[in-house]
Amino acid sequence: MAKRIDIKDVNIYYGKFHAVDSVTLSVPPRSVTAFIGPSGCGKSTVLRSLNRMHEVTPGARVEGRVLLDGEDIYAPSVDPVEVRRTIGMVFQRPNPFPTMSIRDNVVAGLKLAGVRNRKKLDEVCERSLRGANLWEEVKDRLDRPGGGLSGGQQQRLCIARAIAVQPDVLLMDEPCSALDPISTLAIEDLITELKQDFTIVIVTHNMQQAARVSDQTAFFNLAGVGQPGRLVEVDDTEKIFSNPSQKATEDYISGRFG
Repeated sequence: MAKRIDIKDVNIYYGKFHAVDSVTLSVPPRSVTAFIGPSGCGKSTVLRSLNRMHEVTPGARVEGRVLLDGEDIYAPSVDPVEVRRTIGMVFQRPNPFPTMSIRDNVVAGLKLAGVRNRKKLDEVCERSLRGANLWEEVKDRLDRPGGGLSGGQQQRLCIARAIAVQPDVLLMDEPCSALDPISTLAIEDLITELKQDFTIVIVTHNMQQAARVSDQTAFFNLAGVGQPGRLVEVDDTEKIFSNPSQKATEDYISGRFG
């Protein structure tokens, strides 16, 4: 069940360093939101705060509220592990468990949750691999190691693993940056299909990719050296790329800086 995310006045710190300043934005359900901006402006930091991955870093903390369908994921009663099951993540470099079979890679999260029924695991494996557009390529070698797949296949395997536990939201941190153009196209097509069932937030350095796959785009920037990253504007992707409200956004998109 895809859910809405509301980020309200979020400030993010690494120890005493103020990394991200006062971010407020909403991510509608069943949509793709792209975070763009120059390196070091806080895009990935904000992304990691959306499933409480940021706080895994020693000394890191988040102030403000992140609401998932109105529920604050940072409330004291909320279990961070449950948040990360509900809000899945796909990282920049494909990270399958290399010696584990393709099948076991996909259902690792379910096994961790105590599911042992082989029939159920096999059903979820097939459904997830079909969802990641990988089933036809691997159905005859499910017992072979996941590390033996190509880079693009490994990334789709990681997406299958993420969607196997049926999250509400899927976060993607530059999921195509390590891939060739053909694999990138496959992932982009997949993102378009997945948004029918999931709320997706993607960080990308590739502005053409943001324009192709996202419904809305958020542009982040740095106020200056040593200053925290800030959200400059967020709007429909078409408007951001054709008629942004802020000059800094226009300068970045047109290549005048960044």
